[in-house]
Amino acid sequence: MWVLVFFDLPTETKKERKAYAQFRKKLMTDGFTMFQFSIYLRHCPSAENAEVHIKRVKSMLPEFGKVGILRITDKQFGDMELFDCQHFAPLQQPVQQLELF
Repeated sequence: MWVLVFFDLPTETKKERKAYAQFRKKLMTDGFTMFQFSIYLRHCPSAENAEVHIKRVKSMLPEFGKVGILRITDKQFGDMELFDCQHFAPLQQPVQQLELF
């Protein structure tokens, strides 16, 4: 299971830039990695684990801006086609994460 978080946050004022930076930092602290500039993703071993991280993202939403959360299966993620300058780019394998229960 994969959790994708995409966002469009304002960065016009110092306060907005700080909120943007804090949101990104919290995502990375929770194990999300940058896929594209405003798209972060995280692999979760189960739907229950994905729900925990989705709730965590919801708890750290910034005051302004738009945030989307999408949950997809490993198969759906594997079917993604990526292109770099009109050339097919193979999908990078996710980083193996150690999870302690």
